[in-house]
Amino acid sequence: MSLPRQTVVEQAAAPTLSALAFFFVMTSYYIIRPVMGQLSGAVGSRSLPLFYGTVFVVMLLLTPVFGMLVARFRRRQLIGWSYSFFILCLLAFVPAFVAQDRIGARELGVAFFVWASVFNLFVVSLFWSFMADIFSSGEARRVFSLIALGGMAGAIFGPLVTKLLVQVIGVAPLLVVSAAALGVSLILLLRLSAQQQQRPGNQSEQAIGGSLWAGIRELWSRPFLRYMALLMLFGDGIGTLAYALVADYAKAHFTSTVARTSFYNDLDLATNLLGAALQLSVTPWLLVRRGAGWGLVVPSLVNLALLVGVALTGGGNLALFSVSVPLLVVMQVVTRGFAYGMTKPAVDALYTRVPRETRYKGKNFVETAVWRFGDVVVTSAVSGLRMLGWGISGLALLGAGVATLATFVSRRAGWSPDLAPEGHVRLDKGETPPV
Repeated sequence: MSLPRQTVVEQAAAPTLSALAFFFVMTSYYIIRPVMGQLSGAVGSRSLPLFYGTVFVVMLLLTPVFGMLVARFRRRQLIGWSYSFFILCLLAFVPAFVAQDRIGARELGVAFFVWASVFNLFVVSLFWSFMADIFSSGEARRVFSLIALGGMAGAIFGPLVTKLLVQVIGVAPLLVVSAAALGVSLILLLRLSAQQQQRPGNQSEQAIGGSLWAGIRELWSRPFLRYMALLMLFGDGIGTLAYALVADYAKAHFTSTVARTSFYNDLDLATNLLGAALQLSVTPWLLVRRGAGWGLVVPSLVNLALLVGVALTGGGNLALFSVSVPLLVVMQVVTRGFAYGMTKPAVDALYTRVPRETRYKGKNFVETAVWRFGDVVVTSAVSGLRMLGWGISGLALLGAGVATLATFVSRRAGWSPDLAPEGHVRLDKGETPPV
């Protein structure tokens, strides 16, 4: 049966609309990131265990809440209410940042770190669960790089906007700009959801149902999800190690709120330029020609090589285009650039090959509670090892060992036996084959 011309046009436009929506999601998020980063730069790495410990406890409490919302409410309602809530929260934080000096960076930092982590659960992670819901495995390998590239464009545009405005309007009003970008993304996602609901045989708009604890239960019952949890812990270990060391660097070299915000903004800009370059070159070829599994393996090998280099050379400066750049900054930019430019689209492509409940509940549990558990462990370990006298070379060597384990787990995750075959049509509970 042939589809109406309007429906065909809407389906063809879905990847572009998704990429545009993700552009505004990431624009909003990357205005928030340097604002959050300047708080950690104000207190240094020793306060990060408190930040991440609080976030981890909150994530554990919110996991069943998220499971309940996904089980009971339609996708359109879930996206609309979640995004609207965070728009209001961004506006509510404006007066708190105006009074940051009176409140204190440590106290405001705990509150904003917790909120930003919940933002990640209900905004960024929910977006990709939605994408895995509306695109098949074959479509995902073709279009997820385009969608991720839209996000990378937003992740570059956000820091550019921040760099332009922070010197003019200060830190607090940036949250209003972030709220406006998130509002545009909400409008686009609601339109996309309405279009997908009109597709023949589509029932993915329905509430998923099931247990609110399903995300935790599936972690133990599904091999792929266990591999992803381990990979999240290992990748987070490397990323958080770099983040903690850079936080100490920022505390030592920048004294004002604006200077720290600009520094973290420049980090994000460099990271996302690298990620965009990967999205335009290597990543699409790798996912389509070699499969999504290699999108996990290659970044792990890059991290391994980079950490070995840092362990051998120590934390000095590196001359790039006649500019002296701290080696720790290079490490953070490269590890995060590959994480966003290659690992993330590969991971989300693999999630199209699991049941719908796993795509929402299991995926979000791994990307929030498991992720934040890794933050707590790594930041506490870094603080403890530093007190024992460990330097940058020793910590980098430990990170190289973690990267070796991540390479092995990446190979297992990308070819996990419980993944549906490439191009397989999912027939989850309540779904029917497309016409």
